Amino acid sequence: MLPSIRRLSIFSISSFQSPISLRKLIIMDSSSSSLVDKSSQKLFALAQQLRLYKPPPPSPFGDDDEADADFEEQKLEERVGKVVSQLGFQESVTPVSVVQKERFKPKRAAVLICLFEGVDGELRVILTKRSSKLSTHSGEVALPGGKAEEGDASDADTATREAKEEIGLDPSLVNVVTCLEPFLSKHLLRVIPVIGILSNKKEFNPTPNVSEVEAVFDVPLEMFLKDENRKSEEREWMGEKYLIHMFNYEMDDKKYLIWGLTAGILIRAASVVYQRPPAFLEQNPKFKLPKVVDKNTTMS
Repeated sequence: MLPSIRRLSIFSISSFQSPISLRKLIIMDSSSSSLVDKSSQKLFALAQQLRLYKPPPPSPFGDDDEADADFEEQKLEERVGKVVSQLGFQESVTPVSVVQKERFKPKRAAVLICLFEGVDGELRVILTKRSSKLSTHSGEVALPGGKAEEGDASDADTATREAKEEIGLDPSLVNVVTCLEPFLSKHLLRVIPVIGILSNKKEFNPTPNVSEVEAVFDVPLEMFLKDENRKSEEREWMGEKYLIHMFNYEMDDKKYLIWGLTAGILIRAASVVYQRPPAFLEQNPKFKLPKVVDKNTTMS
């Protein structure tokens, strides 16, 4: 007997491990509109799918890569506390992930990929536009997030804490379902994308921190798989060519440019959620790290 079942949200129920038990609970609580609503069912299925996600293994070294990985231990520092970068790639496509961990200790950060269902049934993700008054990355689009702090128990704690500080998103409204593989920013900051689901968008009333955030908006996640309103630029680092992707989006007569690390993370997130690759060439680089990595080392 579960007398309190009607007070549980669909994502509170999802913490139970047995899929059979989940189905029984849904049937038992058939009088609850939140459980039979098609929107809730779609988000519930997405949460179950993402909980099964496993990041890809790191790419192995070649002989030359092993020599290049013999770099001195350095303390790496990002220039700014927030996670905004012109460049960023999955750590699994770099040699960093297979270097001895005690010899590579980048600072850690997390960003929140907060998904909800739009009025037309599409999945949308919440983004921010940084204040134009900031001294670094002013006016650029970013996911809510920032560096890990001593009191954070997990990457999810970091991402949801930062989201609350930046845009007033109550962590209790977000159901964290998985983390993607780490990304490395331009300055070799290790960024963990945390995927969370906002089951009731109406409960979220954005209250941006005006010292950091100029605007809070949302875009369809699937746009990061389409070859529309997109352009790319070819760059080179240590002889390896790669592409930086840029997406244009317009909402309420306002134009936004989503690119760099944020675009790279969202391309990956969309690929995982929709279980298909983008309709364009990503062209991630086959990185070789320099022998000496310090706070001035950048992927540019």
